[in-house]
Amino acid sequence: MNLDHPVLSSLLPVVLLIVIGFVAGKAKLVRGESVRDLSNLVFLVLTQALLFRTMSSVHIEQLDFKPVAQYFLAAGVLFVAMLWAYGGNSRASVLALAGIFSNTLMIGVPLIGLAYGQEGQVLLFTLISLHALVLLSAATLVLELQVAHEQATLSGERRPVWRTVASAVRNAIIHPVPLPILLGLAYAQTGWGLHPVIDKPLLLMGNAFGPVALVLVGITLSQTHIGHQFASAFRISLVKTVVHPILMGCAGWLLGMRGLHLSVMVVAAALPVGANVFLFSQRYQKEEEVVTASVVLSTAMALISVSLVMALLPLLPA
Repeated sequence: MNLDHPVLSSLLPVVLLIVIGFVAGKAKLVRGESVRDLSNLVFLVLTQALLFRTMSSVHIEQLDFKPVAQYFLAAGVLFVAMLWAYGGNSRASVLALAGIFSNTLMIGVPLIGLAYGQEGQVLLFTLISLHALVLLSAATLVLELQVAHEQATLSGERRPVWRTVASAVRNAIIHPVPLPILLGLAYAQTGWGLHPVIDKPLLLMGNAFGPVALVLVGITLSQTHIGHQFASAFRISLVKTVVHPILMGCAGWLLGMRGLHLSVMVVAAALPVGANVFLFSQRYQKEEEVVTASVVLSTAMALISVSLVMALLPLLPA
């Protein structure tokens, strides 16, 4: 087995971090009641640092948004289809997000760098700069609307539609994911940059996000009966690692995307479920076990699916 292969060298560290968390959980090194606190640490502290710092250096005028717009078009179609298939409720929002949200940072960055070089990474960074902002913000807005509707149904209270929408929009913006992205993007446009005294702690916390989040997935997995969730997790993983890249490839081809742009976007779509979805499900306490199993299973399946995608892409006519 060639461990230097781009797919293996990118995915195996992710698998290893999940295994470390699983062993730590089974050994009771982290108690079950501490998982929620660890989740809050990752979601409310480390994620904030990563997102703000990433966006604080983004200059909008330098980015090529056309391939990214086509990526989000394909993801949006798939999200709506999954939302409908799972019943259109708040639970469906979390599962639909799992079907479209890729692990672009932990796996995508090294994989694209090794396979497509710096030019490919620039395209991926353009996607990453908007990936969480667009997908997590949209999913948050939809979920907040659904939660508001479900609460109104349970209480029997009839709220004006505009008030429900306004509340959902407010909750979607004043949220641990979109808010630091928007603040970072706004700060970037000032051109001031980050002083090293501020940048260094943000860098260290941002670097800790991926490993800690994946170890947390492993800890949660150790407390999850994955056998009970296998069928649901397999369906989501199949959508994420097979349906998503096929849909992205077809949409991109029909819209005129070719060459490196098409390759990077399709490979990004083929990546496994990102840890942010796991944190998202924990925050809203919806489908946590299914999403945890999906992160693990899709990572294993991506060893095959991403390899196939990367092998087939060069065969497409120019």
